[in-house]
Amino acid sequence: MSSNDYVKYMTQRIVKYMDTPKDERKKQKEDSKPEVAHSSKWFGVLPFAFRLLIQKRKDS
Repeated sequence: MSSNDYVKYMTQRIVKYMDTPKDERKKQKEDSKPEVAHSSKWFGVLPFAFRLLIQKRKDS
């Protein structure tokens, strides 16, 4: 990829970004965020670790 192609690509991306309305950009950003389980959000990694421990004991 030559530097001219890269500049052209970046220019297209910037123009596309600037042409989209602010509300739509905000909506797209919210939609792209992954959903986090509430237990992990509130208590960190501990619920995940306990869940793995329980699953390992069930499998054994």
